[in-house]
Amino acid sequence: MTRRLTAAVALFATLLLGGCGYDYGTDQLGQKVASERLDGQWFVLNYWAEWCAPCRTEIPELNALAEQLKGQKIDVFGVNFDNVQGEELKAASNKLGIAFTVLAQDPAERFELPRSEALPVTYIIDNQGKVREQLMGEQTAAEVIAKLAALQAKN
Repeated sequence: MTRRLTAAVALFATLLLGGCGYDYGTDQLGQKVASERLDGQWFVLNYWAEWCAPCRTEIPELNALAEQLKGQKIDVFGVNFDNVQGEELKAASNKLGIAFTVLAQDPAERFELPRSEALPVTYIIDNQGKVREQLMGEQTAAEVIAKLAALQAKN
């Protein structure tokens, strides 16, 4: 009887935990980033750093992109290249005027992203979690929207 109970509890725990999505950690404000915001959806993932001049130029474009994509089940996320955390991440994001969500935990391993040696770098990831495009250098909102449309049309 004890074995059956143990097996049943183990099975229940597996099913319960299996329903939990990947943990994307917190954002620059310390808020939890729910797996539903990334899993099963297209999104744009941008790597930036405070010391990167092209990143500073690109941020307003990414803010505009995030605003234009609202309500379309496509989101814009950022990751600090230098892996700053907590208050330092919040301060850096504020200093650059970043309005989109910045992930404190880098999801590179989850999406099998290579470590880029150049910034800025932006990835377009599809609703299956597959990297569809790597965009090097500064991007405009219009360029990313055009690339998204072309990629989704192929899907």
